[in-house]
Amino acid sequence: IGQAQCSTFRGRIYNETNIDSAFATQRQANCPRTSGDMNLAPLDTTTANAFDNAYYTNLLSNKGLLHSDQVLFNNGSTDNTVRNFASNAAAFSSAFATAMVKRG
Repeated sequence: IGQAQCSTFRGRIYNETNIDSAFATQRQANCPRTSGDMNLAPLDTTTANAFDNAYYTNLLSNKGLLHSDQVLFNNGSTDNTVRNFASNAAAFSSAFATAMVKRG
């Protein structure tokens, strides 16, 4: 949980421009261009073993590991939600709890 295989984010770390360059370089060290498909990287490098709102903070810094994550903060309709969850852990926790109840 909370990890992605290299094959799912390789295109992002080598080809996309809306990514922090130091973050991309760090991920490239464990995800070569042509091998290591099963190598893992955490979705949230800040607090990988905690359930918190750091994922959203990372998106603000263009450190979303997956393309599908970073598009949540890419000059679109969800930017304000990302900003809110990044700056307000209680808002994230509340929205998550509500979503889980709905899902159940």
